[in-house]
Amino acid sequence: QVQLVESGGALVQPGGSLRLSCAASGTIFSINAMGWYRQAPGKQRDLVARISSGGSTSYADSVKGRFTISRDNAQNTVYLQMNSLKPEDTAVYYCNARVATARGPYEYIYWGQGTQVTVSS
Repeated sequence: QVQLVESGGALVQPGGSLRLSCAASGTIFSINAMGWYRQAPGKQRDLVARISSGGSTSYADSVKGRFTISRDNAQNTVYLQMNSLKPEDTAVYYCNARVATARGPYEYIYWGQGTQVTVSS
């Protein structure tokens, strides 16, 4: 019913910047929280940043001051601006969204397929 598509991943040098985008489409009544997660090889998938429907944000300690999450509710899109990138930021980045597809009490969490971010000299 709902699809999330990430874009913007690339190979960048340390200290560089990237902006990731994730657009939701399909049967959407409303979107509550949206977030970004990342997973490096051999590691668990960890929360990077999240943003509520009202714009409140939270970040992992490892990215505070460097990453900024934002959203455009009119476009059903969430962004992750990544500055001062470090090699340890290398991972597949996934977006997710808590979505209501109709009026009522039900919400579902949807995930994108991921986009690769590689930070290397």
